[in-house]
Amino acid sequence: MFLPFVAGYYVSYAFRSMNALLGPHIAAELDLGAADLGLLTSVYFLAFALAQIPMGVLLDRYGPRRVDAALLLVATAGAFAFARAPSFGFLILGRALVGLGVSVCLMSSFQAFALWYPKERLAAINSRAFAVGILGAVTVTVPLEMALRVTDWRTIAACFALAALAASAAVFYAAPERKPVAAHDSLAVALGGVRALLTDAAFRRTVVMVSASQCAAMSLGTLWIATWLRDVAGYDPVQVGRGLLVVNGTLIAGYLAFGRLAELRARRGASILPLIAGGVGTASLCLALLALGVTTGALALWAAFTFSSSAATLAYALLLRRFPAEMAGRLNTTVNSFVFLAMFLGQWLAGLVLELWPRSGAGYAPQAYHWALGALWLLQLAGLAWFWRGRRLFANW
Repeated sequence: MFLPFVAGYYVSYAFRSMNALLGPHIAAELDLGAADLGLLTSVYFLAFALAQIPMGVLLDRYGPRRVDAALLLVATAGAFAFARAPSFGFLILGRALVGLGVSVCLMSSFQAFALWYPKERLAAINSRAFAVGILGAVTVTVPLEMALRVTDWRTIAACFALAALAASAAVFYAAPERKPVAAHDSLAVALGGVRALLTDAAFRRTVVMVSASQCAAMSLGTLWIATWLRDVAGYDPVQVGRGLLVVNGTLIAGYLAFGRLAELRARRGASILPLIAGGVGTASLCLALLALGVTTGALALWAAFTFSSSAATLAYALLLRRFPAEMAGRLNTTVNSFVFLAMFLGQWLAGLVLELWPRSGAGYAPQAYHWALGALWLLQLAGLAWFWRGRRLFANW
C-alpha cells in the first residue's frame, strides 16, 4: 500500500524540481527573464494550491486510490503539452496542468496512511513518504545534468510524462481500496468540515507557520538555490548538479530524522512541538546567514537549511491528532492550499526581485539575492514567531 502512493509523489516531486536545471535551457530557447522563469516554475504551485480544497472533498468522498490515479493522467497530458509547447503561454498551460495533475499525490498518500495506520505512527510514516518523494528531486540533479549533455529539455519533459502515466497505473492497479467514513457525507457536510478547520485557532497558527516555512524552503529549493550557486558561489553546471544532489540528500535525511524523533516522542506521550519549532528556527538562522551573503561553507549552509526546514512538515501529523481520520483528506488539502499558494508567491516574487538589478551574461546580480533571500527569511521567521506565541493551544498534542 505504501509504495504505489509514494510512487506518485516521487513523480510529483521530480516535476516540482526539474526546472532547477531545465530552467536555464528553457529560458535560453524562449528568451525568458527571471520573472518569467519564476512564474513558469511557480505556476505549478498555483494550480496545485487552487485544486487542494476541491480535491480534499473528492478524496474524502471517493477515496485516495481513484482520485490519485485519475489526476495523474492529467499530469501526463500536461507534461506532454509542456514538452511540445511552442511558446511561453503554452509552457504555462502545460506546467499548470502538471501542477493540477499531481496535486493530490502526497495528500492521497497521507489519507491512505490515516485510514490504514494508527495515529501514533503517522508522523514517522508521513516522513518516510516525504523522503521517498525527495528521491524525485535527487533524480533531477546529477542524473538530469548528465541527460542534458545528450538530449534536450523537451525530450526529458516527455520522459516525465511517461513516468506520470506509469505512476497512475501503479496507483490504480496496485493500491488497495478503502473508502473514508465521510464517503457518504453530503457536499454541504463536507464543506462544513472545511469551515470548521478554518475557524480553529490552532489550525490557523499551524497553517501560517508551515506555509511561511515551506514558502522559503521550497521556492528556493526547486529553483533559486541552483541559480544562487551559479551566480553567488560561482559554481559551474556540473558543480550545481552535485550541489543540488547534496541539498536534496540532506532533505531526505531531515525527513527521516525528524520523523523518527517524532515517533519516539509520540511513544512517550511527549509533544512534537519542540521538534517543529527547533527545526524551523535553525533553518531561519541558516537562511539569515545566506541572505547576508555568506559564501564560506555555502553548500553546508544550504544543506543545513533544507535539513532543518523539513521539521515543518511534522505539522500535518500534529493536526491529525486534533481532528478525526474521516477529515484527513480535507485537513491535509486545506493545509496544502495555503502552503502551495505561499510557494507560488515566494518563487515568483523572488524572480521579480532578482530582475530589479541588471542581469549580466553570467546570471543575476549577487546583491539581488540578498534582498530576495532576506524577504523569504523575514516571512519564515514571522510565521514561526506567531506559531510559537500560540503554543499553549497545543498543550495536549
